[in-house]
Amino acid sequence: MTVYRQILELDGTAGTDIHEVTGQVARVAAESGLDQGSVLVFTPGSTAAVTTIEYEPGALSDLRRLLEELAPADGEYAHNQRWGDGNGYSHLRSALLGPSLTVPLEAGRLMLGTWQQIVVLDFDNRPRRRKVVVTVQGG
Repeated sequence: MTVYRQILELDGTAGTDIHEVTGQVARVAAESGLDQGSVLVFTPGSTAAVTTIEYEPGALSDLRRLLEELAPADGEYAHNQRWGDGNGYSHLRSALLGPSLTVPLEAGRLMLGTWQQIVVLDFDNRPRRRKVVVTVQGG
């Protein structure tokens, strides 16, 4: 089994940033030279997540609204009381979606649906530079 890895970097703001990274991940998969296998997209840290969505304004707005309803930015969180950093909501949003996504690789291409794009969500309440680890493994 062969493993190929690259690290992407993304700049965030102090809002719920949604970065579409499908093209970058597909480029890493192509550069790996692998024909079949899987592609793992992982973001280190506890205030970001990786998922798929149709990357269009309506779906993105709906996702932001849902996350705000589930874990409001101005909610009261024990994390904020303990650490005083005000980002308790971002930890919960990250935990709901998770830090990674695995996509099958077939004939050197990501096996995504027609309207399915890979996104990295940065929930923190301060600007950050996010690392995204893309690992391709297979043969």
